[in-house]
Amino acid sequence: MGVVRHVVCAMSGGVDSSVSALLLKRMGYRVTGVFMKNWDSQDERGVCSSERDCEDAYKVCKMLDMPFHQVSYVKEYWHEVFSNLLREYEKGRTPNPDIMCNKHIKFKHFYQYAVNTLGADAMATGHYARTSQEDEEVFQQKYVPPPRTLFRDRFEMRKPVRLYQGADRLKDQTFFLSQISQDALRHTIFPLAGLTKDFVKKIAAEAGFQHVLKKKEVLNEVFYTRPKISGTRNVTLIHVKFVLKYIEPKPGNFVSVEDGKIMGQHKGWFTLTLGQRARIGGQVDPWFVVDKDITTGDVFLGPTTNHPALFRDTMQTDRFHWIAEDPPVELVRTQMMECLFRFINRMPLTPCTVTLNLDGSVWVMLKEPIRALTPGQFAVLYKGDECLGSGKIIRLGPTQFTLQKGQNCLSSQTSTPLVFYQ
Repeated sequence: MGVVRHVVCAMSGGVDSSVSALLLKRMGYRVTGVFMKNWDSQDERGVCSSERDCEDAYKVCKMLDMPFHQVSYVKEYWHEVFSNLLREYEKGRTPNPDIMCNKHIKFKHFYQYAVNTLGADAMATGHYARTSQEDEEVFQQKYVPPPRTLFRDRFEMRKPVRLYQGADRLKDQTFFLSQISQDALRHTIFPLAGLTKDFVKKIAAEAGFQHVLKKKEVLNEVFYTRPKISGTRNVTLIHVKFVLKYIEPKPGNFVSVEDGKIMGQHKGWFTLTLGQRARIGGQVDPWFVVDKDITTGDVFLGPTTNHPALFRDTMQTDRFHWIAEDPPVELVRTQMMECLFRFINRMPLTPCTVTLNLDGSVWVMLKEPIRALTPGQFAVLYKGDECLGSGKIIRLGPTQFTLQKGQNCLSSQTSTPLVFYQ
């Protein structure tokens, strides 16, 4: 009789993690369910309590006759995710805590807890994603420390585990996994890799998980701040009142990007992100945020949702995080590579050309300009189905509006007849 592998499954109290635990049990593994508490809801009124989710996760574990644990990462979340979020706001950026939570909490602290404390052979989550290895290969992996230098020794032979989009492209969550470590990925099973959301719900119904099926689907995090496409509008979901408890508001002027006219006052530029509609007293027509100057506090506005001041085709990231740890061979050899880009989950993938810099950062040049590229968000790159990794956007290229003004200025100069003075 073979050894029964021990898998620790992250339980959120939702349908995806519940079905993941069920599927792992059906595969014959010894499964332990663990609920993570990442925020102390008792300290903040208005923030959804995690107690009900914990209770729902416990019910599923009890139904599946598997051990249940609860672990708190409140302190770690505060120092490694939330504090970073506040610093990003103060720099005028719009952060993405979902990606950082996966990087620092689920695929670092939770992964270490599963392996080192609970003695797991592997961990599992309910993400819709795939890897390049079969489940049995996960149990054969050994810990290999990450490279100490910018890139791994070129003479070291190692086959990295690749991260691929899940079968359900509408639910694919590789975007949120684009910063996780290679070591954690090597030891992770994604039971929902080949399933669609509808089929997962069907499995949950047949298993009698009615208490999780009735719940509304929510984002993974306690709160969230990332742009979301809604038609042609770019809506930013921000818990402004929540952030205001930790950052001192810095009021300033709304300024027209076209003529420099002051349109009104705002309560703080960190509560606004590019592409968002600005609320201006006395203004009937909509105006949209196109830029911010954190030095003066001015927030620049354009009069239409698709104003050229909102469109750019170039950006730079910080040091790029490659899922495979090393950049693709093509990029290292030629310093340039064609691939696909997105900075918002579920937005259409856009063709781009990537240039690798000596410090590990990359320049991304898009085939077509995109609306509301936002500093603080992550540039996530794909090659076919593979998610290559991501880098935080720290610098933007010129807008189409700026380029048009420059061209108009140049045209007017060249069209002016030259006058020679004797």
